[in-house]
Amino acid sequence: MDIHAGVVVIAIFSVVAAYFSIRAAISVMQSARKLSFYSLRRQHNASAWRLLFFALFLIALAIWLPFYGEPLIYVHFPPSLTPSLTSTVTVTPTITLTPTITLTPTLSSTPLVTDTPTLTSTPFVPVAIEALFAGPVTPNPEAGFSPLQFSTQLDEGRPVAPGTVFELPIGTMYGGFAYNNTLPGVQWSALWYRNGELVDYETKPWDGGTGGIGYTDSSDPIGGWLPGTYEVQIFMGYDWMTIGRFVILGELATSTPTFTATRAPSLTLTP
Repeated sequence: MDIHAGVVVIAIFSVVAAYFSIRAAISVMQSARKLSFYSLRRQHNASAWRLLFFALFLIALAIWLPFYGEPLIYVHFPPSLTPSLTSTVTVTPTITLTPTITLTPTLSSTPLVTDTPTLTSTPFVPVAIEALFAGPVTPNPEAGFSPLQFSTQLDEGRPVAPGTVFELPIGTMYGGFAYNNTLPGVQWSALWYRNGELVDYETKPWDGGTGGIGYTDSSDPIGGWLPGTYEVQIFMGYDWMTIGRFVILGELATSTPTFTATRAPSLTLTP
């Protein structure tokens, strides 16, 4: 059980205990009315009020824990990196992706995709995307994401037969990743670029857990799916977490693109 689950369980127990405390207070008050002696009635009524105040305390605790208690716990007890991940994902400090594709073109023409994609500088969140932020922008410094894996199909949140080279037509493209030590509510963003131009994005407060697997997807980029080199950048707040690239080939493409990812976050996962 992780910290998030423990906080939820404590909150639920607090609400249950508050319910029984209120029932006990009502029962004590009812029994006090039947007593003939004033001193005994007063003692019973005092006990009932104490039970009511205790119930109010438990209800306040149940409300406080998920919103303020959990982030405070993470400050003193940062979680370890133990997301659930199958052996189909291999994470290393440096990964080299060398896709190979053999095509038999029917026409001889200039390839639509260059052999060596141009690598950009350190990714950053555009000002137009910042204006859409609705949550906190300070992530857990221990948060980590694995390199992205791309596929046109998804099975229980995992890309099916991931690759780095795809051919048209394409309906929806998924970018899967593993994550850990994320804080609920922190703003996260996924930016989709084609040949260096932003064509799609999503940004919202993080609604996942503190560790596991997730994905970002794009089904209608600006201009539709076109041949080119695509890059997806993941951010928590303003902090760049991970990046991934893939190539979409057109009907006339004849080259074999090869590129090397230059940054993969250091992340130790326990399958």
